[in-house]
Amino acid sequence: MESFELPIENTPLQELTDSIFSENGVRFFVKRDDLTHPEVSGNKWRKLKYNLLQAKKEGYQKILTFGGAYSNHIHAFAAAGKLYGLDTIGVIRGEEHLPLNPTLDFATQQGMELTYLDRSSFRDYKSHIPVLEEKFGSFYMAPMGGSNTLALKGVGELGEELNEVLEAGDYVCTACGTGGTLAGLISSLRSDVNVIGFPALKGGEFLYDDINEFLEGLDASSFPQWTLNTDYHFGGYAKKKPELMAFIDQFHQKYNIELERIYTGKMIYGVTDLIKQGYFNKGQKIIVLHSGGLQINR
Repeated sequence: MESFELPIENTPLQELTDSIFSENGVRFFVKRDDLTHPEVSGNKWRKLKYNLLQAKKEGYQKILTFGGAYSNHIHAFAAAGKLYGLDTIGVIRGEEHLPLNPTLDFATQQGMELTYLDRSSFRDYKSHIPVLEEKFGSFYMAPMGGSNTLALKGVGELGEELNEVLEAGDYVCTACGTGGTLAGLISSLRSDVNVIGFPALKGGEFLYDDINEFLEGLDASSFPQWTLNTDYHFGGYAKKKPELMAFIDQFHQKYNIELERIYTGKMIYGVTDLIKQGYFNKGQKIIVLHSGGLQINR
C-alpha cells in the first residue's frame, strides 16, 4: 500500500438521542473514529500516520515501540507495520507469559517480534535504546502510546474535521492515556470551543504537565479552553467496575456502538453523568471521540 492516507477519512459523526439529552437541552454526537480501520482504529491510527511516513522517508525498514501486554498501541502498531510493509518490534513491559494473550498473539501474527523489559527497567525504557540497537540493528522508534510531535499532526487532522461542524461554545470530549490525542485536539480545534480530557489512570492530574510539554512552542492564544476531569477513572487503568460494565452493555444495546472499559467507555460514562448534573448549558453541542481500542474486548 503506497498511500499514507487514513483508510477512512472524515469518519462519521453520529447523533444519539436520549431523554437525558433532551431534558437537559443538549445535543450529543459520537465521532466514530473507531471506524477508521478494523485493526488500526481511532486515535492510534491518527498518531501513527505521520510516524510511519517519517520512518519511510528516513529509509528505515524496522520500526520499534514500547507498551504493555494488553496495549492498544502494540496491537495497532503491529497491524500498521504489516499494512505498510515494515518490520515491527514490540518492547513489552514485564516478563514473557505463554501462551501469549490475544493482544500479543495478534501482534506476532502481524509479524511483530517481541522482546521484554522487567517492570523496574521499563520505567526508564528510553535508557535501554542503545542495548536494543545492538540487538536489532537500526530502527525508527515510536514512543510508548505513539504520542510525539508527529502524532499531534495526525490528530490535528481530526481537529480540522471537527471544526467543520463545531460552533462557539460547543464541547469536544476525549479519553486520555498519554495525553497526545488531547494535545493534538487542543492544537487544532477552533479557539471558541471547550475541550475536556478524561484520564483513564487514577491520579491523572500529572497529564497537565505532559500535555503542556507537547504544546510547548505553539501559539497558546489560539487554543480552545481545555481541562481534565479526573473523576471517572473507575479505580485505575484496567479495573472492571460493575457500574461501568453495565453502562457499556446498555450503551451497546441501545445504540449498537461498542465501547471498551479502558478509555472511551469511562469517558462517555463521565460525559453522560455530567449532563445529568447540568454541567453543560442548554443549546450546547457535545461531541465525544470514540477512539477505538476495541481489541481489549476480544
